[in-house]
Amino acid sequence: MEDKDLMESELLVIKGVCDLYLHGSIESTTTEVHNAFKDALNESLNIQNKLYNLMSEKGWYQTETADQNKINTIEQKFASK
Repeated sequence: MEDKDLMESELLVIKGVCDLYLHGSIESTTTEVHNAFKDALNESLNIQNKLYNLMSEKGWYQTETADQNKINTIEQKFASK
């Protein structure tokens, strides 16, 4: 397995972990459990950010700039509601 494939897999896993920790935090019934999930979520988000930055530096995670006209159209659509 190449480095790019490995990092893509790691990024997918950490995104899934973040989702689980987010829902655990939302659904927790005590402050202690909520804080445990919240702390784990923050740590996982930091890991995700590091992975993203590494992949972006290597050109393995490319983003597309949104068209300003499309942004304006959507803003107008929601502003009128």
